[in-house]
Amino acid sequence: MKLVVVSAGLSVPSSTRLLADRLAAAVGRTAEVDVQVVELRELAVDIAHHFTNGFPGQALSAALDAVTGADGLVVVTPVFSASYSGLFKSFFDLVEPEALAGKPVLIAATGGTARHSLVLDHALRPLFSYLKAVVVPTGVYAASEDWGVEGLDARIERAAGELAALMSGLSAVSEVAGRRPSADTFEDVVPFEERLAALRPTG
Repeated sequence: MKLVVVSAGLSVPSSTRLLADRLAAAVGRTAEVDVQVVELRELAVDIAHHFTNGFPGQALSAALDAVTGADGLVVVTPVFSASYSGLFKSFFDLVEPEALAGKPVLIAATGGTARHSLVLDHALRPLFSYLKAVVVPTGVYAASEDWGVEGLDARIERAAGELAALMSGLSAVSEVAGRRPSADTFEDVVPFEERLAALRPTG
């Protein structure tokens, strides 16, 4: 299975990339995955050019193909003004509508204070729900004080386990669907009039 990690960290080194790497490693301990990292910092100019001229550069096009072709995603953004970063949002604005429909996604964010932890449910989860992705129940937020403190590792492992389970389950469903044509559940629809007739008292 292919796991694509999208990191929107701006600095080097980056706590956002560190969290992304730890999440990817945790998924790898639960399921056999090939990991590819998309570093948005390196694509910032290409993303801006795409908005102005309508054409993705080669690197940006490859990144978009990787994201849409993945079996699962780990997406991590730093918090800016109580939301995801503009770079993060701009990248996902370029993803084709419906391209993430049904795709398992683990959402995560980093910030300077725990007060921004609600960004997971107020910004990231609605964004990927709108894109029709399947967002795992556990999101991971890491404030500056969380690094090296008990609790972060447990959240990472729980979220990674949920993502791995979704990826494995959807992969198995896809294999079965490929071997056996799905039945048309609308072939044997009972007309509404017949259903009403069945409810009328007899005699």
